Amino acid sequence: MAERGRRKVRVNVIDEQISPAANRPKTPSKPVPFPAPPATPAKIHTSPLKKYWLIAGLSSLVVAAIAATTWWALGERGGIHYVTAQVAQGAVTRTVTATGTVNPELTIIVGAAVSGVIQELSCDYNTQVKKGQVCARIDPRPYQSVVDQNKAELAVAKAQLEKDKANEAYTKLALGRYANLIKTNAVSEDVFENARNAHDQAVAQITFDEATIQLRQASLDAAQVNLDYASIVSPVDGTVVSRNVTMGQTVASSFQTPTLFLIATDLAKMEVDANVSESDVGGIKPGNKATFTVDAYAKRTFEGTVTQVRHSPQTVQNVVTYDIVISVDNSDLALMPGLTAASRIVVDQRDGVTRVPNQALRYVPRNLPRATPSGQAQVWVLREGQPVAVAVVTGLDDDSFTEIVSGNLKPGDLVVTAEQLAAANKTVAPRL
Repeated sequence: MAERGRRKVRVNVIDEQISPAANRPKTPSKPVPFPAPPATPAKIHTSPLKKYWLIAGLSSLVVAAIAATTWWALGERGGIHYVTAQVAQGAVTRTVTATGTVNPELTIIVGAAVSGVIQELSCDYNTQVKKGQVCARIDPRPYQSVVDQNKAELAVAKAQLEKDKANEAYTKLALGRYANLIKTNAVSEDVFENARNAHDQAVAQITFDEATIQLRQASLDAAQVNLDYASIVSPVDGTVVSRNVTMGQTVASSFQTPTLFLIATDLAKMEVDANVSESDVGGIKPGNKATFTVDAYAKRTFEGTVTQVRHSPQTVQNVVTYDIVISVDNSDLALMPGLTAASRIVVDQRDGVTRVPNQALRYVPRNLPRATPSGQAQVWVLREGQPVAVAVVTGLDDDSFTEIVSGNLKPGDLVVTAEQLAAANKTVAPRL
């Protein structure tokens, strides 16, 4: 009660403070805006039934997704057909490929040693020639005149020698007479010395004449050589493969001998000059077997043997190659000089070994992990319709087949090289 009394007193006091304001003159009141209290989010009350249906729907979606994924994976595995190859025994041959040119084993360049006009032409392309046969003749008249002149000079020298021999015989007789007379003092000493001097000069003249004859003979021989050079002859037995001169053409032989004919010694023996890259030349040795083809006989394969590995490099646009000479028998004369040959040189070969296609070593089944450590060779063998990984040790490789040195493989096994999806009807290549 006391508390209520106190509250009343307080109210009265407030009334006493407000009441004088009522006596004040009235003024128009203005509304005072108060800040609105912050809005509180309304709480949504979800019933337990709605929560149950939401959880059930999400669970159904997850189950459906897992079922679809499982069905797709199983269906995909069930629709795979494997492409296989049979393990067999055969040859594995490593080769080096190169291009080259077919050439005769020996080609003779026939030129002209003297200048002049071609007066006669007796050899043409494909002409069979014998050693010493005249193929062309240069006008010999200028050289014949030189020969005749030297012959005349030689004859003069020989005549002079005979004359001087006669003079020597006379001086010898005169010297003998004067020697007898000097003993009886019939002639003076001066006369005797003059006779002896004349005889000595006659003997020296004979020696001079003999040397002159040798000089004239040498000049005649040189002129005869030039005259012989006017006849262009074949130095060997063979076939003319090229002719670079025509009738009436002027041949000028100065610092460089002009080439008139190319003569192949024997077209039954040919060779291929193959250009091999520097990265492949290390494994090639004389005696290696080789095969090659030419465009002229696309269905025929020629066989040969490496006879020479030339050490002289050939550099073209910073590409270094080496000349490998392959000898081949051309008894039927099918090969012609200049043909381009695509050659394969056998570097190494293994016969009768177990081999598999290279695709089998690169193949890995889809969605299956490797069964062997990385870096170890393996193949997948089809056993009971499923691929099984088999570790192997490989040997020689020829870009098509690989030798199997050891492993759980035997001839007749089926190795998987690719797989084919039945639904998509396409082949999946081996994965590297």
